[in-house]
Amino acid sequence: MSENLVNASARPVLVRADSAETVQDGAAGLITLLADSARTQGALTANRATLGKGSPGAPVHFHTGATEMFFVLGGSLRVLLGDRIVTLGAGDFVTVPPRLPHAFAPARGEEADVLVAFTPGMDRFDYYRLLERVHRGEATVEDIKASSARYDNHYCASPLWQAELAGD
Repeated sequence: MSENLVNASARPVLVRADSAETVQDGAAGLITLLADSARTQGALTANRATLGKGSPGAPVHFHTGATEMFFVLGGSLRVLLGDRIVTLGAGDFVTVPPRLPHAFAPARGEEADVLVAFTPGMDRFDYYRLLERVHRGEATVEDIKASSARYDNHYCASPLWQAELAGD
């Protein structure tokens, strides 16, 4: 391999399942923190979202600087992609480009196990920890709103997604 293709400062990131930090962002949701931007030299951020039946998932939002990717490991996931909703099954993959409003939740009556990644990487782990603090009553939704710029997580409205969730 050509030397100019190898980044000498890049290091592998190995996360063992039994040592990965897990946070609970709701009654039916767990987020396993895998690799944040600082550990990947900005290349990506990755987590595993385990969404139980009835989980509300993530509300409608967009990112300005990263593409978000979803790979369904198991179950079934509904994803809002701008003006349409798609349902993904095990083995399905979708990318969401910057600025595209999106949301996700398990399909009705289903669970979803999803690998989620962002590229380039963005420091998200403290955002997920904030969600857990809100779930525990140690922080508020206002704290989440105030963190939008820091975590590049901008909430918006979607009548289509609202109607989709109203059917649950």
